[in-house]
Amino acid sequence: MRKYLLIILAVFSVAACNPRTKKKKTKSGPINRFLTFHNTLFNSREAFLAEMESRDKAHIDNFYDPYISVYTTEDNLSDVQNSTSSNPGNGPDPDAPRGIRSNEAFSGNMSAQPNKKGATALQITEAKALKTISKYSVLVRGVEKNKKIFDAYMLLAKARMYQGKYLESLDALSYIFNTMSKDKRLPLAKIYQAANYTKMKEYYRADEVFRDLEEDPKNKLKKEHLRILKVYQADNFLKWGKKELAAEVLEEAFTYNKNRKTKSRIAFLRGQILAGLGKKSEARESFAAAYKYANSYEFEVKSQIEIAKTFDGKADSYEEAMAYLDKIAKKGTYASRKNELYYASGLVAASATKDSIADSFFRKALKEKQSDPQIRGLTYSELAKKYFAKDDYLTAGAYYDSALAVMTYKPEKDRLTELTANIKKLSKNYYVVKKNDSILALTKMTDAEKRDYFTKYIDKIKEKEAAAELEKRKAERSKGFDNNDYNANSIFANNSTDSNSFQNFGINTGGSTFYFANSNNIPRGENAFRQVWGNRTLQDNWRYSAKAATIDDMKNEALGLANVPDPRRLEPEFYIEQIPTSKEELANLKKERDTASLGMGRMYENFFGNTKLATKTLYDLIDNKPDEETDLMALYNIFIFNYEKNPADAERAKQIILQKYPYTSYAEFVKNPKSKDFNKSTESVEKLYADAYKLYLNEKYAESSAMIDKAIADNPKDALVPKFYLLNAYNSGKTAGKEIMILQLEQIALNYGNTPEGKKAKDLLKFLKSDAKLELTDESGNTISQSKPQENPKTQEELEMEEKMRISAPAAGPGKPGIEEAGQQSATAEQIKRQKRERK
Repeated sequence: MRKYLLIILAVFSVAACNPRTKKKKTKSGPINRFLTFHNTLFNSREAFLAEMESRDKAHIDNFYDPYISVYTTEDNLSDVQNSTSSNPGNGPDPDAPRGIRSNEAFSGNMSAQPNKKGATALQITEAKALKTISKYSVLVRGVEKNKKIFDAYMLLAKARMYQGKYLESLDALSYIFNTMSKDKRLPLAKIYQAANYTKMKEYYRADEVFRDLEEDPKNKLKKEHLRILKVYQADNFLKWGKKELAAEVLEEAFTYNKNRKTKSRIAFLRGQILAGLGKKSEARESFAAAYKYANSYEFEVKSQIEIAKTFDGKADSYEEAMAYLDKIAKKGTYASRKNELYYASGLVAASATKDSIADSFFRKALKEKQSDPQIRGLTYSELAKKYFAKDDYLTAGAYYDSALAVMTYKPEKDRLTELTANIKKLSKNYYVVKKNDSILALTKMTDAEKRDYFTKYIDKIKEKEAAAELEKRKAERSKGFDNNDYNANSIFANNSTDSNSFQNFGINTGGSTFYFANSNNIPRGENAFRQVWGNRTLQDNWRYSAKAATIDDMKNEALGLANVPDPRRLEPEFYIEQIPTSKEELANLKKERDTASLGMGRMYENFFGNTKLATKTLYDLIDNKPDEETDLMALYNIFIFNYEKNPADAERAKQIILQKYPYTSYAEFVKNPKSKDFNKSTESVEKLYADAYKLYLNEKYAESSAMIDKAIADNPKDALVPKFYLLNAYNSGKTAGKEIMILQLEQIALNYGNTPEGKKAKDLLKFLKSDAKLELTDESGNTISQSKPQENPKTQEELEMEEKMRISAPAAGPGKPGIEEAGQQSATAEQIKRQKRERK
């Protein structure tokens, strides 16, 4: 019996070890597919879905970017819809796509995978997918027999794509194309292939894939494929810069997608594109659709704001638009969003040029609770625009500063930061002009007019101080008592239950209720205090005695008016005594005023593109008769700003330049501003001049003259030509004598009369033709006696000429005309500096 049992066991053992078993059959059969999914692929899929869900919940829309994303999980419009199986029961609804935001850090670690501690969910997805492929792939004659491997490679491709590994993602997809070319799900792989190309900025290749999918009849696209394809295709067109095509494709995507959230986002994106193309009517319809399908109050309100932006004051009904927004604002569901709806109403009123109404709505928006810091900042910005348009730059700058304090959108914040910096520069010049004009105007008054002026000014001071004293007494009487003032800024307002109030910042009632017991609440408390009381100094009775810095205080500071009371502030003589009287002080005030005005004109054009105001400011400066240097630069800038935009203004400046400064490089430029042969000095010519002048100083007059003649012949239109001629006249005076020098100086004065060199030639001619005697001095300033013996004695005339020429030695040359900031030295000023250095 035992013998037979041993034989039977041996037979079964051999049968179990036989390679020709059912193993090959089950390897690619349903059992193997079942094991593929439930052993490894399931974990990959779950890690992927958990990551996508985490990012979907963490997504916060940025409505201030030019375009939002269609899918809340990815800013690049990439869809990560679950497609791990052709069986719809294995994943979520395909109409509810999931994805990740490419610009966010991965944060959805899988706590359910302790063996992968520290790995992100996408890394787990990738690892599990690779394990599935290595363990369960059945490749027979180059064809994949296990259909579940398609799902594994799709998960692998997506996980890599959303980690920015686009080439590796394409590599995973290429396996599908090579080994599963007959799979019905192949169009999905091609969609993600095109998505990878878009992310790699290969828009043409992506478009080829999309066109092949749509045009090739072999590609049997299902509705779930079209829902994804159209979104990705629109994304490709948008990034490619083909916005019209993107809008058309998004209209198709809106039709194919049935999920309300997705439809709403598609409509919103399409509205943004159309608005950017100037198609306000179509954009409004799209935003209205976004509002209709929106699934959050945030999205609804932002849709209404975008609708308000599309309002056309000429074509649309203002009354209907305002009535519609008023109806929306009255809904209880939007109680916490009233500030945004008031902002939208202000935009509509501003578009209808109803400035006072727009202003009231913007101020109402600021009084409501803040729901979105960016909207609060934009509201301040709209108010700033009104003051800026009125040239009240300091007030505009104050509102822009308030906007910057709350804005969250970095590009807009950076733009306003630059704008406010420019406004501060402009304001500085503006108030220099205003202050100096006031002082100069006072100097022209008679004593009686000055006394009358300051008497009226003192009366205003008395009225202001009396009003302040009255307010102080009221505050003293009402201190500690309820005066029925319950507005938001009142100390009697019941804010104790307000989570944003100064008294309560969510401190646990079970713990300490002392405000400073929680260090995290101190910064928030300081901000809340400033909102209610403003900037206060630490002193007694601070509620009424310390005043917050007002815009008027800022203006007074800019104008140099003291805020600290002076004992003599009520005496007219106190102010009259401070008026400057010396010619030097008045000249400095005038020069400072003109320089600031020149800077203002340039800033209007360069900072704000306001050519009209820049031109007016510079012509006003010219009418104010500044010095020649400032006058020439003002005329030149007027011509530069206007010769293409406003030929009439440019022509007027041109004629003045040709009349007053005909021999300058600026005159040559205005004759033909587009010519490449503009009369200007180059570095090589400046070096030639410096070398010639050095030879002159070393008494090598013949060599200097030869170099000058060659330089003039080679560069007849250079800006330094007048200087070369003057230097050559100096050489002639040393070699050929006084008479030849006079002839050359007369020619210079005739040809270049309005240039610095021409004027210098005239001065020398007056000296040479007169009988004036020059009193010579040594280096210490002591008079040199003519009877004192000297080495190499020279005649009186020679000594006088040498001294005159030494003092009048020309400088290196003018700079090139250009647009510079206020306070920078122009070419002529630099020339003067060089002359002074050479004289020393």
